[in-house]
Amino acid sequence: MAASLWMCRLRPRGLKGPLKSIDNLCFKSQSKHSSSSVLVKSEIAQRKDQTGTTAEGNPFYVLQEERLEQAERSVLINCPPKINEKKLLKHLSSHGEINTCFFYESFGTYAVVEFSKKESIASLQEGTIIPSIQHEATVPFKSRLVSLKLNNPGDLSSVPSSIQCLRQSAIPINELVQRLSGADTIDQQLYKLTETYQLTEDNVRLRFLVCSLLKDIAAAYFPECTVKLFGSSVNGFGKLGCDLDMFLDLDGISGRKSKKTAGPFTLEYQMKRVSSERAATQKILSVIGECIDQFGPGCVGVQKILNARCPLVRFAHQPSGFQCDLTANNRIAIKSSELLYLYGSLDARVRALVFTVRCWARAHAITSSIPGAWITNFSLTMMVIFFLQKRDPPIIPTLDQLKGLAGPTDKQLIEGHDCTFVSNINRINTTENTETLG
Repeated sequence: MAASLWMCRLRPRGLKGPLKSIDNLCFKSQSKHSSSSVLVKSEIAQRKDQTGTTAEGNPFYVLQEERLEQAERSVLINCPPKINEKKLLKHLSSHGEINTCFFYESFGTYAVVEFSKKESIASLQEGTIIPSIQHEATVPFKSRLVSLKLNNPGDLSSVPSSIQCLRQSAIPINELVQRLSGADTIDQQLYKLTETYQLTEDNVRLRFLVCSLLKDIAAAYFPECTVKLFGSSVNGFGKLGCDLDMFLDLDGISGRKSKKTAGPFTLEYQMKRVSSERAATQKILSVIGECIDQFGPGCVGVQKILNARCPLVRFAHQPSGFQCDLTANNRIAIKSSELLYLYGSLDARVRALVFTVRCWARAHAITSSIPGAWITNFSLTMMVIFFLQKRDPPIIPTLDQLKGLAGPTDKQLIEGHDCTFVSNINRINTTENTETLG
């Protein structure tokens, strides 16, 4: 009965959905679902251990650094339709030990290969040739996006493909409804929906690899720059197929905050000067956007939207299938991503309810992937977080409470905005609320 009720509410049927009854739909008294309450208590008790952070650690930034370091040791390979995985890995292992490898399809078959050491990438690139094309010329920009060519195609003509391509996009709504119908309770359905739609481990690896490939392009102009992910790709609420939001971070370039040296002289770099920080951002993105358009392998449909409130470069990365947005020095956006990541890590019910409300909103045409006067997924997420803060007792703390728990290293002022809140999840007390979602 519960399964039928939820599927009925999920199917697209206009804008008269049961949003006003969310309080009654999503939370039931613990006496009616004692087994689910035990599960919630267990999840709450374990959530600090699951973050894997130390007493003074910041799990969000630690995770970003680990992912970016993994990406630096990875390569993206366009493979022939028929390829034997064992033979491919044996060939690649001549350059070094391989940690992981997976395959997917996007305008062809691709393999993401992560080596255990960064030196293996240099070895692989030394043995990679620049293609010779008749009647055309190539732009000799070397990247970690390469193509695998068969020297003797006939040798593998009779060899069946041994690879399994992993899905990188969300399943259709009808298939989702079918999956949810097998659950016994609404509570189980909400968690099943989250598990089905959330970003997979391999998809996250691919996102950071694309980010790393873009950094290689930007580093031609700014060798010490970094390109970081923000938004759905890293905040814990990303759905398979969501856009890839990145920002070019130039704040870490050495010499910006250096003091004058002791002695009679100080050397300064001679640099171009512009009228404002915004003008500098526009010029930088204009040049990087042109470089992506002219030299970035697999980057198509490049648009330089420089007069927007937040200037950006938009393009499609065909090898990964991602729609990408690149901004510059967008530090508030990554701080917002950190806050959402923190809330999602505090309690499993947060992500489950956010995923469900977003899915319901899309099915009822309340949100849309087409730009327009729609409510955004970010706004829906904020409303769900506010709702959970107002439960009795609250499931998650307010931003003011997180600010009160902040330590000296958490204090941060960005563009005149106080963005201070505790980053160490171990300083936050677990909730006493054991209500279930169903």
